[in-house]
Amino acid sequence: MSVNVAVVGATGAVGDLMRKVLVERHFPVKSIKFLASEKSAGKTVEFAGKQYTVEPIRPEAFSGVQIVLSSTPSSVSKEYSPIAARAGAIVVDNSSAWRMDPDCPLVVPEVNAEQLHHIKKGIVANPNCVAIPLCVALKPLHDLAKVKRVVVATYQSSSGKGAKGLMDFNSQLAAWATGKPVPAPTAHKAQLAGNVITLDWTLDPNGFTEEENKVINETRKIMGDASIGICPTCVRVPVKVAHSEAVTVEFHRPLSVADAKAALAKAAGIVFMDETADGKFPQPIHAEGSDHTFVGRVRQDPSNPNALCLWVVADNLRKGAASNAVQCAEELVKRGIVK
Repeated sequence: MSVNVAVVGATGAVGDLMRKVLVERHFPVKSIKFLASEKSAGKTVEFAGKQYTVEPIRPEAFSGVQIVLSSTPSSVSKEYSPIAARAGAIVVDNSSAWRMDPDCPLVVPEVNAEQLHHIKKGIVANPNCVAIPLCVALKPLHDLAKVKRVVVATYQSSSGKGAKGLMDFNSQLAAWATGKPVPAPTAHKAQLAGNVITLDWTLDPNGFTEEENKVINETRKIMGDASIGICPTCVRVPVKVAHSEAVTVEFHRPLSVADAKAALAKAAGIVFMDETADGKFPQPIHAEGSDHTFVGRVRQDPSNPNALCLWVVADNLRKGAASNAVQCAEELVKRGIVK
């Protein structure tokens, strides 16, 4: 079956990747259109060897569209995603606007694709770029021993701030590497070159950042278990692409390292790297450009017989955003939800 598709926010970093991922994954496109703000309307973008003119986002643009892949600011999403849904499309929305809406499934296909059968508002929420790979790694272990508590420290790349973040970082890095004065940050909250930033996000009243609270709330919703305890610390590090996570997982019963490794090695969407077998371990340079979640460094927590430690890495722009959205669209077609 081929599908009429619209990509909203088509000229942004994630929208650009959505176009590439649709082609790479051979998504069954019948027709496609690209929408963006008035500022970007009229520009041309390339898709599958052809040039397309970007149209402005407006209600009539969604006529006849079956799947919308949207990556816009939340304010834009709140206005236009419901309009697209009322026009008959299913919207896979990459903003944070709909993630905690109880009538919008929050989906990572390797974890909870069955939730796509419960789309009450016509909107599927694409999760946060940290919660996605975390849940991919947790799912096969949760199935074995049920997750009780997660402590996670993230090492998040500059591209999490988009193109402006990378420009910020690149200019700082060039100056820092040559001993010149480092330009003042414009996208990040502090100098990133040669540094790490623990408050690169808005600080919420509970003392955790907005990003950390997203990890807590979204992970529980994706895993379908509000009882899971989650304690995150999110940090920005001087890496261009791919987020890393140091994860300690406590289970309701003991889970051996061997059983955990075996489950991870055969799990969908995971590339398992066993440093004890071949010396290889996940790094951002492995994950960049990949739609997989890389997992390794599986160890017994020496302080808790019911806990394991592991290391998780994924491309935040692809699996953490664009690719996960396209995978949701693939599931919508495969499951006959879009007809």
